[in-house]
Amino acid sequence: MSALLPEHIANRRWRRVAEMAEQVQAAPNAPHVPSPCQSVCVMHPQTGLCEGCLRTLDEIAVWSRLDNPAKLQVWALMPERLAERIALEDAA
Repeated sequence: MSALLPEHIANRRWRRVAEMAEQVQAAPNAPHVPSPCQSVCVMHPQTGLCEGCLRTLDEIAVWSRLDNPAKLQVWALMPERLAERIALEDAA
């Protein structure tokens, strides 16, 4: 997440997701890929993403059944989703 450094993200949940994304991307061969869940579980009406973890409902629903490569694919989407969500927040 070179474009968005976690320390520059004001929202603490998104900052945590950014920190976790860096950790996941730094260790793609780890035996366990963590969930980005932040225990918020509120879907944003415009983006369709969870306000805490930035996943879609479908991604949340299948997470426990995904293999590590599929989980890493979801994590790979986080930097772009995070940038879009921050931009939407800044525009409000």
